Amino acid sequence: MATSHPKGLATRQRLVDSMLALIQLQGYHGTGLNTVLARSGAPKGSLYFHFPEGKTELGIAAVGLAGDQFGELIGKATAAATSPDGVVDVLVAELKGILETSDYQAGCPVSSVALDAGSENEPLREACSQVYEAWISAVSGYMSTFGIREEQARPLSTSMICLVEGSLILSRAHKSTQPLEAAASTLKTLFQTALDTQVREAGE
Repeated sequence: MATSHPKGLATRQRLVDSMLALIQLQGYHGTGLNTVLARSGAPKGSLYFHFPEGKTELGIAAVGLAGDQFGELIGKATAAATSPDGVVDVLVAELKGILETSDYQAGCPVSSVALDAGSENEPLREACSQVYEAWISAVSGYMSTFGIREEQARPLSTSMICLVEGSLILSRAHKSTQPLEAAASTLKTLFQTALDTQVREAGE
């Protein structure tokens, strides 16, 4: 029993990793459980052992993993960068790498699930909503370190996430990082405008 528990966790993780990778490439509806099993190398019985509710439960786990991964990226960027522009540069460089490495086939798995199944599968919609909320809160929290108030930071953070998600879709469609680069420029402008506003109001 001492060795089966870690092995079981490893099998579960392989299933989630495989589901996430496939959603990123071909969407939620385009991803079949047999394909997930083939990619993960996990035995068929293990899927329903770890995910009794099947594809929906596995999809929720994959969305959560995607959320955690991007959340970690935001955390590393904000810790390493010395300015908001630096944070944008780190994030955009990472996303450009994902697009170019996959020949523009890999997009954001969270947006893929939200678009594919969010209107018909409430648990998946809620999972996507929670991930977006976590991202918005993380960016908003970073803005607060510059003294930007919550009533400014939250809508600005929401707009930033919208810009990033939309630019990823356009970049895949055009097979070009130009939309992502344009979004990065706008993100920097939004950040700077918020900072300038904060400085101006503080001086009044």
